Amino acid sequence: MHAMILPARGARLQYTERPDPIPGPGEVCVKINACGVCRTDLHVVDGELPDIAYPIVPGHEVVGRIDAIGESVDGLHLGARVGVPWLGSTCGRCPYCREGKENLCDAPLFTGYTRDGGFATHLVADARYCFPLGEDGEDAELAPLLCAGLIGWRSLVMAGDGRKLGIYGFGAAGHIVAQVARWQGRDVYAFTRAGDTEAQHLALSLGACWAGASEDRPPAELDAAIIYAPAGPLVPLALRKSGRVVCAGIHMSDIPSFPYDILWGERQIVSVANLTRQDGVDFLKTAARAGIRTHVTIFPLDQANEALARLRDGKLVGAAVLKP
Repeated sequence: MHAMILPARGARLQYTERPDPIPGPGEVCVKINACGVCRTDLHVVDGELPDIAYPIVPGHEVVGRIDAIGESVDGLHLGARVGVPWLGSTCGRCPYCREGKENLCDAPLFTGYTRDGGFATHLVADARYCFPLGEDGEDAELAPLLCAGLIGWRSLVMAGDGRKLGIYGFGAAGHIVAQVARWQGRDVYAFTRAGDTEAQHLALSLGACWAGASEDRPPAELDAAIIYAPAGPLVPLALRKSGRVVCAGIHMSDIPSFPYDILWGERQIVSVANLTRQDGVDFLKTAARAGIRTHVTIFPLDQANEALARLRDGKLVGAAVLKP
């Protein structure tokens, strides 16, 4: 197999040949057809997440087909198309797992962070955390659904049922969630980096009723806002009376201090942590019903560094996807 390996914090990924992986009990080997490039991959590459054991293969928006099956695996078969998400495994024993909150597990494994991920031709995954995808849709277009879509869905549910929804950071997750929100009958207000007219045009083409810079005041009071950009200063900007702000990234720069009267008025700030398998089941059903279409730019596997650089510089519209 081949993989783009991160040898050290902040280093460039290296295209490397490795022995083919062999799945253990409860695991499957997936031959990868596409892997999305997520902002969390940047946080891994830049060393902004703790306790990374190098070398590591990033990537957690994986679409592929089962190539080998370990012992004690039920419900999956050779050749089946599956998706492998960020949450790679949980302990099943901690209080959070027992309460149905596996996204908060005390001893989880994360694909592309604490176990090797999808910037490769093959990976080994916990069979319990693979989503059957069926045969509808192109691999590259499905890949962003495995994190941008899943976390987007969880953040949308946490935002509540308000009609007027703000989306800060209109990239991979934003452009997926906007489609779901419009399908639900909500009004979408898209916030981008100042001058990012391409992202604003994409938002308007997907049904947003307004698009502007993050510092702009929207033409209506928002019921809720979701922040996908990893920028803490957006939090006080997004607060509205009786509204909720959902911080949807795994990493964000510091939220600046602000006077209490910005929070008063029953404003709420909440965060999204990871996902559950039920989130995946619910979202994939919704995505099919809503006719979600992702906007992707495809890169060969060995150009993963270029894809990450373009994401870091804000030069991508929609999502980037690697294809081996």
